[in-house]
Amino acid sequence: MNVENPSVDWEAIGEQLCGLAGKKVDYADVFVQSGAGHSVAFEKGRIEEVSSAASGGVGARVLVNDHSVFSHSPDSSVAGAWNSLEETLSRIGLAPSGKCPSFECVLTFDPARLRVPETEPLKEVDAFIRKASPLVRQVTLRFRVSGRKTLVVRGDGKVMTDDRFHSLFAVQVTVEKKGTIQTGYEVRAFQSEPGNFWESVSPLEVGQQALNRALLMLEASPCPAGKMPVVLAGQAGGTMIHEACGHGLEADIIQKDYSVYRDRLGQRVASPLVTLVDDATIPGAYGSYTFDDEGTPARRNVLIDRGVLKSYLTDVQSARKGNLPLSGNGRRGSYRNLPIPRMSNTFLMPGEDSFESILDKANQGLLVTKMGGGQVNPTSGDFVFQVTEAFLIEKGRIGNPVRGATLIGNGPEALMQIEAVGSDLHFEPGMCGKDGQSVPVTDGQPSLLIRNLLVGGCEIGNGES
Repeated sequence: MNVENPSVDWEAIGEQLCGLAGKKVDYADVFVQSGAGHSVAFEKGRIEEVSSAASGGVGARVLVNDHSVFSHSPDSSVAGAWNSLEETLSRIGLAPSGKCPSFECVLTFDPARLRVPETEPLKEVDAFIRKASPLVRQVTLRFRVSGRKTLVVRGDGKVMTDDRFHSLFAVQVTVEKKGTIQTGYEVRAFQSEPGNFWESVSPLEVGQQALNRALLMLEASPCPAGKMPVVLAGQAGGTMIHEACGHGLEADIIQKDYSVYRDRLGQRVASPLVTLVDDATIPGAYGSYTFDDEGTPARRNVLIDRGVLKSYLTDVQSARKGNLPLSGNGRRGSYRNLPIPRMSNTFLMPGEDSFESILDKANQGLLVTKMGGGQVNPTSGDFVFQVTEAFLIEKGRIGNPVRGATLIGNGPEALMQIEAVGSDLHFEPGMCGKDGQSVPVTDGQPSLLIRNLLVGGCEIGNGES
């Protein structure tokens, strides 16, 4: 899966990169990709769209005095890589030594390795959901499979190749009762070899969970507002940790002075119960890889250890600029993009508390079982997140469902107020956007108790418990 120096064809590019040392260039690399994908959209009781796509290309980059000079081309051959490198070097007054190699090697991903998605399971899920409740108004199903072959010629001349396969199945159900409309959403996504996805996923179970969530919110009352204890269940997903903390630990944001975590290495930034990890080596996880998009081997990075900030997420440029170790988090959306520090699979390590004991410690407050989208200011750490499924906590027990809740607070302050961490670590896949690029990630957390968080809702509550 991870092969160094696979052929002399690409080694010729590596020799050119090594020869740039000391010639106005601080670092140079070449990224090549070839991929294909299929997607199916099912809506209104029928197949709305079946699409297939293939793409490939090369990006050549050089670093000069902390600046990136970059060229890309849709030609994923050795000649295409040479031409992109030549164009990039010309912008700084240099040229490759010698002539373009005469090799005919092209990086190619064979689309036949991907099985075209079967549509019959989608019809079965749609019929199952509609039969389960007369309140169903709309069912939307999405299934995507993709494969990508990646090759990186690193600045030291080494050639790294990898194959990555991603599969995703998502269900959205809309229900209506007496004019009230609610939506439930459920998704499964991970890396799997072609044809293996349905061995790990029950499409009917995913559909049932989406329907249950929508029906539950139909019966929910307006959420009370005010400061209160908040329990984030493991299945709520690690959205808040990802957004309110993870992005602030990416080294490029740190170096732009946009992060509240700047110059805080070795300092306490969270409760002693908090250990935050980013690990791209988890088998099958949506955000995993063998090496990042700069050819740096993937690794497990402890970012916060028992409340103390230990490290940042880096790519080559930020590591060189800040004299930081390479963490293996240089990622890019495609060959058209420059690599930047990005999370992979980011999660809080589980603790020892049971879910029941966490509810008991909260006593009164809000239990969040599903998070939605939100906004974060990385400079201050302030955040606002939507909640798509929640319950009141009453005397340490799960109470009635509520809707319309938002979580309002500050990331570092919320981390400091974590008073209990559960043993029930749960992962949720997603796509992370940054600087116009999207990459697959996984967010994870166990159940958490945050002692005092401002909840925005539809009714004024009793305030802090």
